[in-house]
Amino acid sequence: MRTFTIRASDGFVENFGAELISRVRSEAPGARLNFIQKLNKESAPLRDGVVDLETGVVEATLGPEVRTQALFRDRLVGVVRAGHPIDTRKITRNWYAEAEHVVVSRTGVESDALDLPYLGGATRRHVASIVSGFSGALAVARASDLVATVPDLHTVNLRKGMTTFSLPMPTTEFTVSMLWHPRLNADPAHRWLRECMRDVCGPGAGPKGSRR
Repeated sequence: MRTFTIRASDGFVENFGAELISRVRSEAPGARLNFIQKLNKESAPLRDGVVDLETGVVEATLGPEVRTQALFRDRLVGVVRAGHPIDTRKITRNWYAEAEHVVVSRTGVESDALDLPYLGGATRRHVASIVSGFSGALAVARASDLVATVPDLHTVNLRKGMTTFSLPMPTTEFTVSMLWHPRLNADPAHRWLRECMRDVCGPGAGPKGSRR
């Protein structure tokens, strides 16, 4: 039995994990998928063989030896609890800036918030709390009046029962890719796993977001 370890965010596992496991088991009943949390951007787990495959946004600091392939495009959306005193028709930059937010930062530092590179440098907001993952941000928003800003497709299942709205300022979309070490590039089993990943998470597959 071959075990594959995939490093991904909690939102990725929440939205794509079950379908990916089902696809793998249907074609190779003896294979097993393990998912571990992606806590940083370091590529050492891929180099050291701890991780077979990971997902994320490719950045300039990524080691040149890592192979990548795009899976899908995503964007940021705003989310509040059901019943929140909000009029989604009247959300403005000022409202967004004055509202209280829960933001996601792996370091716990506001300037390292994961959404900042896609919001634009001029974006202001009142940060009331910082958490380390998008599922945590949505859990806090679900039980309070705080606003969470999260990736759309990554959090479809996590946002069920909540109110999602388009952000009132221009934002930058981003590409989520799969990454692997070149020593596995020609490995037949790994190539098959990448094909499964593309089929489950690629364009036209996976959960449908809140695009309007």
